[in-house]
Amino acid sequence: MKLYNMNLSNFASKSRIAIYDKGLDIEIAAIPGNNLKSPEYLKINPLGKTPALDADGVIIAESEIINEYLEDKFPNPPLLPKSPEDRARVRTFTRFHDLYLEPPLRALFGQLNPKSRDEKVVNERLTEFNQRLDQLEAMLAPSGFAAGPEFTLADCALAPTMFFATNMLPGFGAKPALEGRPKLEAWWKHVQTRPSVKKTLAEMGEALAAMMKR
Repeated sequence: MKLYNMNLSNFASKSRIAIYDKGLDIEIAAIPGNNLKSPEYLKINPLGKTPALDADGVIIAESEIINEYLEDKFPNPPLLPKSPEDRARVRTFTRFHDLYLEPPLRALFGQLNPKSRDEKVVNERLTEFNQRLDQLEAMLAPSGFAAGPEFTLADCALAPTMFFATNMLPGFGAKPALEGRPKLEAWWKHVQTRPSVKKTLAEMGEALAAMMKR
């Protein structure tokens, strides 16, 4: 198997965490042509997004579908709980991440340059993102990992995006993402002790540093 990946992508990082946590022998491959819209990559994944998993000739796109596939294919060690109710709780986090938490943060990526940023867009997206962080604070388990005592796909989804949140918000003059959110702060500290998360966040940090040099 092969994961077409960009280390700075929070969605690709979500799948790398699952791969590392399960100890899977999956090749982590660069995007052909180093461009998501390259003809070579579009032949592999017409969506032109990362990640994409080549599962022995079957191409699976979208990080959450990839992670669910890996859970089905390699159930041990598990990243989903046993009971339907607990699984639904984990999937609530992953769905919340993809549809509500990540989009306003992504909208800020294009506003990083102070000279060209649109303050109206920045203020609107910061307001929305802070509302989502407050919702996340309310959703989190009182201790341990996101959905409870066990590490799950919820943590795989949230950790890479929180890497961006903790690194980006100060650059906009916004309050730190963890400030006034004790459960989120405790979770963030705890999740970084997971070897798979620690490894992935280090890769993201290296990729971010390289991008900033350019």
